[in-house]
Amino acid sequence: MLDNYLPILIFILVALLVGAGPLLAGFILGPQRPDVEKNSPYECGFEAFESARIKFDVRFYLVAILFIVFDLEIAFLFPWAVVLDELGMFGFWAMFIFLGILVVGFLYEWKKGALEWE
Repeated sequence: MLDNYLPILIFILVALLVGAGPLLAGFILGPQRPDVEKNSPYECGFEAFESARIKFDVRFYLVAILFIVFDLEIAFLFPWAVVLDELGMFGFWAMFIFLGILVVGFLYEWKKGALEWE
């Protein structure tokens, strides 16, 4: 019975070697010359303006939610378009209601000003 699991164990070991091997090789063979600039938390050329623990504006989250919603919409639209003939009018109206709900959410975010940047 354990013979059936041997290929899986080999696969896991090979996957670990492929994933960790180059990482370890780069760490061992790479140059180790740390300096103050390299170890600084920001490498963009200037010091941080303020703490990284500041509160974000709600608009960032609203735009992120909007992106996820429309990303999921596309994920549902492609399979729906492929089998639309088999679904008939029920499938058409179900997607119409789904898209209507998304439009209401989009209009809500637009009305709240989440898409306008200062």
